[in-house]
Amino acid sequence: MRKYIVSVIATVDGFFEGPGKDVMAMPFDDGFSRYNAELLRDAAAVVHGSRWFDGGAYWTRVQGDESEPAIEREIARLNVDLERLVISDSLRPDPAWPWAARTRIVPVAQGPEEVARLKQGDGGTIVSFGSATTWNALLAAGLVDELHVMIGPALLGDGTKLWSGPRRPLRLLDVRRLEDSQLVRLRYDASGA
Repeated sequence: MRKYIVSVIATVDGFFEGPGKDVMAMPFDDGFSRYNAELLRDAAAVVHGSRWFDGGAYWTRVQGDESEPAIEREIARLNVDLERLVISDSLRPDPAWPWAARTRIVPVAQGPEEVARLKQGDGGTIVSFGSATTWNALLAAGLVDELHVMIGPALLGDGTKLWSGPRRPLRLLDVRRLEDSQLVRLRYDASGA
């Protein structure tokens, strides 16, 4: 059975986006990309919400651009063959997407059932990056196995909260300061067990 891991960056005061949904307000550094590459090396599938999914256009451009940092080109290469599940009531498939052949879009109501089906597969993990509206509902449904929160050195005072669901128990598995980074990764068992 596959493990479903959600990885997200947050500020010390618990926001994953700044005011006006500004994701660039987050305290990104190179540790963020290196950690995401680490997760992708083990991944078989990625779960997205529609807001964070562009059909692969961004990563396809990065993969072919030698001026991009090596870690970003690695992330682009790691993304190429992964299965994609997009949970959305508004997004429609586009055959021109670079990842069109590996992407399924399902309505929000079917999202939990489809993630449960993905978890039944063999080999690799399932990951989500960002897409908090999507993973919040999947965590509330008991489908997220681990929540990895990278806390960065920022206080925004406003923005979008990391979690918007009901009270949910988490069990700390480990803490790691990412190498050459100001990010601290907290890894939680989110299964509720």
